[in-house]
Amino acid sequence: MSNISNEVANLSPLQRAFLELQLRKRSTRSTQAEIVRQARDHRHAFPLSFAQQRLWFLDQLEPGKSFYNIPLALRLQGTLDTAALEQSLNEVMRRHEILRTSFRIIDGQPMQVIESTPAIELPVIDLRGLSELEHEREVARLANEASQQLFDLARGPLMSSMLLRLGEEEYILLFTMHHIISDGWSIGVLVKEVATLYSAYTTGRPSPLPELPIQYADFAHWQREWLQGDVLDAQLSYWKRQLAGAPPLLELPTDRPRPPIQTYNGAHLSLSLPLPLCAALRTLCRDEGVTLFMAMLAAFQTLLYRYTGEEDIVVSTGIANRMRAEVEPLIGFFVNTLVLRTDLGGSPSFRELLKQVREVTLGAYAHQDVPFELIVEAMQPERNPSYTPIFQVMFMLQNAPLKTVEVPELNLNLMGGESTTAKFDLTLFIEEGREQLAATMEYNTDLFDETTIRRLLGYYQALLESIVADPAEEVDSLSLITEEESQQLIETWS
Repeated sequence: MSNISNEVANLSPLQRAFLELQLRKRSTRSTQAEIVRQARDHRHAFPLSFAQQRLWFLDQLEPGKSFYNIPLALRLQGTLDTAALEQSLNEVMRRHEILRTSFRIIDGQPMQVIESTPAIELPVIDLRGLSELEHEREVARLANEASQQLFDLARGPLMSSMLLRLGEEEYILLFTMHHIISDGWSIGVLVKEVATLYSAYTTGRPSPLPELPIQYADFAHWQREWLQGDVLDAQLSYWKRQLAGAPPLLELPTDRPRPPIQTYNGAHLSLSLPLPLCAALRTLCRDEGVTLFMAMLAAFQTLLYRYTGEEDIVVSTGIANRMRAEVEPLIGFFVNTLVLRTDLGGSPSFRELLKQVREVTLGAYAHQDVPFELIVEAMQPERNPSYTPIFQVMFMLQNAPLKTVEVPELNLNLMGGESTTAKFDLTLFIEEGREQLAATMEYNTDLFDETTIRRLLGYYQALLESIVADPAEEVDSLSLITEEESQQLIETWS
């Protein structure tokens, strides 16, 4: 026992936080049954997962919308074998039932129905006759058109692809998937499998990928069977306590009145943080025994507190929700939403706030099994069509995705896309590279002007600079003055 105690004492603060999280998960989880493959009947019909059910209902309320599309663009450079690429896409479609699933009413209930494997014919649009400027415009038009594609959930397929040929050895491969069959993790699975299969097929080899023992439909069935009764009650009781009395709306100062019905018109604005600040933030995390997510979240909640004057700050974050190894290689809609509520009353120091955020985050992670949809159902918040229930602001920290994938005689590069939608009032994305940190704000353009968001990002950077300079400072005293504003003040006073 003493040896174990010594080993724990020698762990770093971050390692202790991870160990504590694992112990909390173990104490809050009941024994989970194994996910097993279910028998396929003649209809191949299965219940929807809780997350799918919510998106299905939203689609019934507002059919013909594209704001739940997930677009993906890959730049291909080198010698491309289009037949092998098409064969790879067909094999991915065969491997993952969710990519050939539609959603229909059966016996009065929405069900996911698995279709037989269709033969995909990859459309190729030749743009080689265009000038460089025309290339750019046409690619942007086609990419936007693809990302805005309208899917019929009852008919499918809910994934489309298109190949744009720009030159003799330059192409752009466009994918669009509906969120009800995919998520961010799934994009990585899709790209890796296409690259692996293409490498095999261009050299005359069969697929090296092992067959998938289970599919997304099996997970949905398992989730419905496991998450009920005492297991569900234990999870929900935590969230009921955590969110009791939370304000229904974070009153952000907007440039225009909130529309009576929530809109999803959006834009993005990005800011790269200086390298010295990035290094100082990582040092702060090590010293305080918190993760970078916790520190950046605490700073963002401080900004929202200073921006709104409200002490009770509720934001959300997304998690991959792939806690079981058997679902890691699957394409599907697994991601879950966690609500993180922080009390900034009494003007705590930032160091004190960090401790609170750490506790809230670890508690949320330990109770992440319950889908957000069930939390909303249990809390029964007052519904208002002009904003989302429980939270209107999201915070996400993302590791920088793999930008380049190499296959024989071909390079695949992930391309960034310009989204014109915003699911919430504000979403702050922090992208973590090896050294660099970048902040991107997704915002609703019916509420905010670009100048407002640019100023808000500047305040966030100024706040971070003030935090690393003195984390013992009270949150009310941390400086929000940007370098540009400071220079203007100096010039004015002069």
